[in-house]
Amino acid sequence: MAGAPAKISLKGVRKSFGAKVVLDGIDLDIAHGSSMVIIGGSGTGKSVMLKCVLGLIQPDAGETLFDGTALTRRSRAEIGFYGRIGMLFQGSALFDSLTVWENVGFGLMQGKGMARSKAREVAIEKLRRVGLDADVANLSPAELSGGMQKRVGLARAIAADPEVIFFDEPTTGLDPIMADVINGLIRELVTDIGATAISITHDMASANKIADRIAMIYHGRIIWQGPADEIRSSGNDHVDQFVHGRAEGPIRVGVLDE
Repeated sequence: MAGAPAKISLKGVRKSFGAKVVLDGIDLDIAHGSSMVIIGGSGTGKSVMLKCVLGLIQPDAGETLFDGTALTRRSRAEIGFYGRIGMLFQGSALFDSLTVWENVGFGLMQGKGMARSKAREVAIEKLRRVGLDADVANLSPAELSGGMQKRVGLARAIAADPEVIFFDEPTTGLDPIMADVINGLIRELVTDIGATAISITHDMASANKIADRIAMIYHGRIIWQGPADEIRSSGNDHVDQFVHGRAEGPIRVGVLDE
């Protein structure tokens, strides 16, 4: 909708831990229904930025907005923020003591008060949506491969048909083929649901497949952002080094010379 606020906006977000400045004035708008991927090396502030959006960390300055509403602890409760988002965690973060379907339906039962029988129906439908048969529903997470666990985590992330889905390093620990499967599922599900997607990753194969737009964090700042198909011609030396995976360049990798 023309003139509508971005789904998620960060305005001048800053965060330090002691003398360590992690976020140094992040400005970023993520449009409704778009897939934004945040790239950057380890320790550049990607996860801290995500935690600020989620309310797990309080920024020192700046603000995050959801549909134009500033996200404070009170406003998150008032707008039902956590019931409107989904999250795929880096390590899937499945509950060992629950079955697969109970993991998928956990938010439906605990957050929305859905009856177990209905939640199980929804969970099995979402499992099928990510390519898993109903046979896995009663298994424990420990009985699944890493790729299957990631699919269960994805099914849980979409269980409530969220408006926004967050993906934290979605392909970490997966082999290249399974990583491509997960990337394809993410792209397909986000499109089908019409959700806004925010992903953080250092995997350029993942970024290229799931992103509409890409932004790069370096030293706590967004140093480049734009359409995914323009990143290889960004004109930014830091972005170019990262995208092509070169050791030589302005980004210092912290390896001591012998």
